[in-house]
Amino acid sequence: MRLGGVVAEYRGDQAAGLRRLFGREQSRIVTFAAGSIGVGKSISVANLAAALARQGKEVLVLDENTDDNVASLFGAVARNDLYHVVNREKSLANVILPVAPGIRVLPAARAVQELAHMSVAQQQVLLESICTMERPADVILVDASLDHPLGFSPLGLAAHDTVVVISATGASITEAYALIKKVSLGYNRKHFRILVNRVKGSGEAEAIHTNIAHVTGSRGLARLEYAGCIPLDEHLRQASRLCQSVVGLFPEAPAAKAYRALASNLLHWPSPDNEAGGLEQFVQQLLHLSQHIDPIAIRA
Repeated sequence: MRLGGVVAEYRGDQAAGLRRLFGREQSRIVTFAAGSIGVGKSISVANLAAALARQGKEVLVLDENTDDNVASLFGAVARNDLYHVVNREKSLANVILPVAPGIRVLPAARAVQELAHMSVAQQQVLLESICTMERPADVILVDASLDHPLGFSPLGLAAHDTVVVISATGASITEAYALIKKVSLGYNRKHFRILVNRVKGSGEAEAIHTNIAHVTGSRGLARLEYAGCIPLDEHLRQASRLCQSVVGLFPEAPAAKAYRALASNLLHWPSPDNEAGGLEQFVQQLLHLSQHIDPIAIRA
């Protein structure tokens, strides 16, 4: 079945609805992934969202995680999931969590897990519910789960960019390389960005990126661009304990400055999607990938 075949009949009205949802054709959709736990991926998503919001952007976080999710990092509790909307058990307004000015979180762990099993009717509900959101989002950040049943989140494949978060440890680097290799060979994804977290300085982060980029490039796996780094910073830990963003609580802290720089750079990353219907394509491709990718290939 060709891309979007199962939802082609929704192209007209749904496309207009998606444009209202995201506010503009070229809204940035970025997935954050990691090869292992403990690298600070969700904390990075939360603080990046705060930095973007402070730059005047409306941010929507699609969260695939149930434990230590982005909502909890802001002190909120995610009691419902997008899957409840698909089953008509909840309205979208009852599921989306406004966690801070300019930041909303849409818990989607169960919905993403069940995408491959959704009926055509459920897909229609999903598309229609998304199109009913009134406030536009300038940036959509996806906090991808590490344990998706397909081996890698289809949101990561459908998004404009995938950022792989790495910490400055040998184990983290090895697991990140393994993830990139699997996604490259299984899904032919050939471009990633690398965010190096918890480093002592930019030199250390750049060296880590250079090394892993050289290996993946020399083996024909993928091109890895340097997204930046987040330094080891006690202010970040203190802010997290208080369920606050470091950019809001300690704006002059080294980590806060790093997240502001990352936010500014992200807004200027060139978009690989030059089609007018890019966001419509994102949603349709998400459904298509979920139902047609082979989990054996990704784990090979």
